[in-house]
Amino acid sequence: MAASFCSSFCVSNTNSIATVSSSKSSFPLFSSRALKFSSGYPQPANITLSSFHAPSFIIPRAADTATPTSANETSFHGLCYVVGDNIDTDQIIPAEYLTLVPSNPAEYEKLGSYALIGLPDFYETRFIEPNEMKTKYSIVIGGDNFGCGSSREHAPVALGAAGVAAVVAESYARIFFRNSVATGEIYPLESEVRICEECKTGDVVTVELAESRLINHTTGKEYKLKPIGDAGPVIEAGGIFAYARKAGMIPAQAA
Repeated sequence: MAASFCSSFCVSNTNSIATVSSSKSSFPLFSSRALKFSSGYPQPANITLSSFHAPSFIIPRAADTATPTSANETSFHGLCYVVGDNIDTDQIIPAEYLTLVPSNPAEYEKLGSYALIGLPDFYETRFIEPNEMKTKYSIVIGGDNFGCGSSREHAPVALGAAGVAAVVAESYARIFFRNSVATGEIYPLESEVRICEECKTGDVVTVELAESRLINHTTGKEYKLKPIGDAGPVIEAGGIFAYARKAGMIPAQAA
């Protein structure tokens, strides 16, 4: 999915309406709830936004706890947290915490402190220690269908707020992948093999985006990742609206 996120997309300014389109994408870039549409989903290849302002859930990405290994932050180094298949949005951020508003800095921090709190009890290692706001695990490694369940944008936002730089999974629920790109909170990277069966929580790993690989320094093994493709610059900019403003596709926000 990552490599084929879209071969090209544009945000154009026509009669004060911003339009996001993808030439090869077979699904909408955002969920309708994310863009606050009154009902239904927008057409897959053409999404019209009602204003130039980002929805309230889109805020600047939190400072990563992963250590950048290059000036342009195309690589991350830190501890990994390993989960299995079908990690859903209720496990990433339970519904009871969806009243928190990510655009409020204090509530954004709280949202991060509840990330992955809904995991089953057999995950003996806590993702975030009691009374802590951030996790020490900057890279999450998962299996198949990561981020399945609801379309809540809070899921990638909670991980980003907790200090996660990237998730490496065998595959993603496409709504989670889209929301990760739209918010610019985390890099949703796809592995070519089941890395979740070969890595353990606490292993020291490096994710190199430019070379599309994950290095497990604890075991000495390296794994090929699928290229992030066109989604990479969008996430690096801080989300779709930040990317569009940076590229001059829509006006910059007033100071």
